[in-house]
Amino acid sequence: MIHYLIRGLLCAGLFCALSPAQAALRVVACEPEWAALTQELAGDKATVYAATTAQQDPHHIQARPSLIAAVRNADLLVCTGAELETGWLPVLLRQAGNAKVQPGQPGNFEAANHVTRLEIPERLDRADGDVHAAGNPHIQTDPRNIARVAEALAARLAQIDPAEASGYQARLQDFSARWQSAIQRWTQQAAPLRGQRIVVQHKAYPYLENWLGLIQVAALEPKPGVEPTSAHLAIVLGQIKARPVRMILRSAYNDGRGADWLSAQAGVPVAVLPFTVGGSPRAKDLFGLFDDTVAVLLKGLQ
Repeated sequence: MIHYLIRGLLCAGLFCALSPAQAALRVVACEPEWAALTQELAGDKATVYAATTAQQDPHHIQARPSLIAAVRNADLLVCTGAELETGWLPVLLRQAGNAKVQPGQPGNFEAANHVTRLEIPERLDRADGDVHAAGNPHIQTDPRNIARVAEALAARLAQIDPAEASGYQARLQDFSARWQSAIQRWTQQAAPLRGQRIVVQHKAYPYLENWLGLIQVAALEPKPGVEPTSAHLAIVLGQIKARPVRMILRSAYNDGRGADWLSAQAGVPVAVLPFTVGGSPRAKDLFGLFDDTVAVLLKGLQ
């Protein structure tokens, strides 16, 4: 009896060691765009857990038990960095206690380290609101940044899983070919947007503006991270009466009341952008994210 029990335990252990589920990398992505990109590059070689959704403000997340457990068991943590997650990620890392994904380790990947960051402040003062010392962290709104991050992320996947390095490189080449073709298409479609003036709710779109040549005239938030006030909305209304804009941009997760009020007063449409994967029914993946973003912006011109 004992003989069969030991034999069964040994077989069970061998099965666990060879199970594809055990062999796959366990990845936690702080934002949906990085979950989608990791899946593109890793395929079935990774299980990917997204820590946030498109309907959540990535600045403000609760370190819930399920998220702590996911990070505790992760081989790789893929986040934006540039202080986007500074309000919750340090607590999460401390509570998870996973040495592999701590800052400075191969299992900790920050996407913003691999692009040119915009809006790096000349001064830091809490009175200015939610200002990031490392620059604006919303890098995913420019597809050219996605391409740069993809190259670095594929290299990191190969570093922590060298046995599958050739597979990650092959998937990177496939993704990059499709992505560069899509960027050309999006850029051509969006040509009418160049030089158009806009108002934004949160300063979440400098990379999008830089890519498409949009001109930001004002922001609905009086300070970054501070909800629009009636007094500030009145100031913005005066600004756009003096310098008309074509549309008001807000993200899917933003409260729309301020944008809707300004739209009604100024006769300017609101363009609700998905902001990340899952932010609209069409934005089911990275390609759908920019298909929908460009379509919504062009509709705003009408």
